[in-house]
Amino acid sequence: MIRSRMKTLSLLTLLAVPAFAGAELGKPAPDFTLKDLDGKDVSLASFKGKTVVLEWFNPECPFVKASHTKGSLVDTAKRQQKKGIVWLAINSGAPGKQGAGAEKNKAAVKTFALEHPVLLDEAGTVGKAYGATNTPHLYVIDAKGTLVYRGAIDNAPDGEGQVPQGGKLVNYVEAALDELSTNRAVKTADTKAYGCSVKYAN
Repeated sequence: MIRSRMKTLSLLTLLAVPAFAGAELGKPAPDFTLKDLDGKDVSLASFKGKTVVLEWFNPECPFVKASHTKGSLVDTAKRQQKKGIVWLAINSGAPGKQGAGAEKNKAAVKTFALEHPVLLDEAGTVGKAYGATNTPHLYVIDAKGTLVYRGAIDNAPDGEGQVPQGGKLVNYVEAALDELSTNRAVKTADTKAYGCSVKYAN
C-alpha cells in the first residue's frame, strides 16, 4: 500500500514540476555561495580541484525520507566523503514551504545522521541555475569544475530502492563517481529525477 502510494505520488509530482533551462552537461558548473545551517558561507569555488556532489534536499519530502532511511542515500555521502568527494545538500525551499528553514533541516541532519553541509537557497537562485526540479535531485561536478551527471540518485523511483526499474538497483551517482575515479567518461550522464517538486517561492 505504501509503495503503491509512493509511486502514485512520484508520477503526480513529476507532472507538477516546473522546468528550468538549468546547467548544461559538459559545461562549467554554475558557481554559487550559500549559507549553511550555522550561517556560514560555503562556495562551490572553494572546492576547486575536487569532485563535488550536489543533492537537492527537502527533509519533509517522503522520497527524501525514504532514500535516506531505506534507499540509495543511506550512508552514500559518508562513503564518498571518505574517498575525498565533497557532498553538499541544497534546500531551495522558500520560507514557509515544506521542509524549509534552518531548524527543520538541523533536525533532519540528526535524524538522517548526515555529516555533510546542508545549504539554504531560499531565493531559489541556485536551484534554478542548475535546473533542479525534484528532491532528491543529484548533480556531479568533476575536479575540473565540469558538470558530468544530473538526475536521479538511482533507478528505483519509490525512493526505497526495493523496486528498481529493470530489476537491478543502479546507483547512478556512485557509478558516475567510480567512473571518474578511474578517468573514464560517465556512461550514464543524464537521467530523470523523481520525487517531490522543489518548493520554490514561485
